[in-house]
Amino acid sequence: MPYAVSFEHVSRHFGQTRAVDDVSITIAKGEFFAMLGPSGSGKTTCLRLIAGFEQPTSGTISIFGENATGVPPYKRNVNTVFQDYALFPHMTVGENVAYGLMIKGRSRAEREVEARLALEMVKLGGYEDRRPAQLSGGQRQRVALARALVNQPQVLLLDEPLGALDLKLREQMQEELKTLQRKLGITFVFVTHDQGEALSMADRVAIFNNGKIVQSGTPHEIYERPTSRFVADFVGSSNVLSPDFSKAHGGPYSWVSLRPEKINILSGDQKVVSNQFNAEGHVTAVNYQGAVTRVVIDAKGTRLAATQPAGTRHFAVGESVRFIWPKDAMITMADA
Repeated sequence: MPYAVSFEHVSRHFGQTRAVDDVSITIAKGEFFAMLGPSGSGKTTCLRLIAGFEQPTSGTISIFGENATGVPPYKRNVNTVFQDYALFPHMTVGENVAYGLMIKGRSRAEREVEARLALEMVKLGGYEDRRPAQLSGGQRQRVALARALVNQPQVLLLDEPLGALDLKLREQMQEELKTLQRKLGITFVFVTHDQGEALSMADRVAIFNNGKIVQSGTPHEIYERPTSRFVADFVGSSNVLSPDFSKAHGGPYSWVSLRPEKINILSGDQKVVSNQFNAEGHVTAVNYQGAVTRVVIDAKGTRLAATQPAGTRHFAVGESVRFIWPKDAMITMADA
């Protein structure tokens, strides 16, 4: 079975700028695939290349085994949901959803039935006659999603569609999008700069930087085993430790990643066991974050952050502490 989307050595240049630089990826049918990276890393350009809004400078793009290079957007069986939703303010919700079907020449009766079904799918049944201005941000996002899904695309492209929502609604929509994707079995390609969104929703994640994919894998692989200092810094919060620190505390002479939640600050009666490394330092900052307390430690010139369950112990700035971590929590990385 062909991949839903395939890039083979794809590049997109704008003058001297390499927005996408020799990218090769495959996205399986029915996969929820996230492209994650900072602004200007190339992820949105890759999405536009799949949609047909941009054409590659070099390389080949295939959609379900068919060469899509040079094929205009309206001839690709893909749809895009944008961050700003791009709803027509003079149309009703039902008319907005049915617009693509109207362009395809479907009858009015067919359009109304399919638009209603699409709105029910996104929990907006009965909203057909409202205007976009009468809806909340989350409801407008659902309308944009229904408008894309009503055309039954093989691939749905989502360009930071949750970026305009507040935190609580964004978390709710993350769950709903993932549930809907599983129900429909459509390939979702999701672009975001929010690592929490990517880790919580995607089956696989590609990390972009400077136009290249620097690591791809499952959310668990990306988070637990970053292969570079960039990925360790960008995805979650990590202590990126020098070869000198690693070697001095029992590890290899290489750059390593150590997640703050893997560190435990010892209380007076705790002892180090054989499968743990340990170090000493003093507390330089204490930040209460609700469920956890973030404790910053200076270990003889190396700064580390450790997250401890909130309320288990009081930490004071200047306090001398001893801390431990499992040996396998120190992940070897490239120095790039």
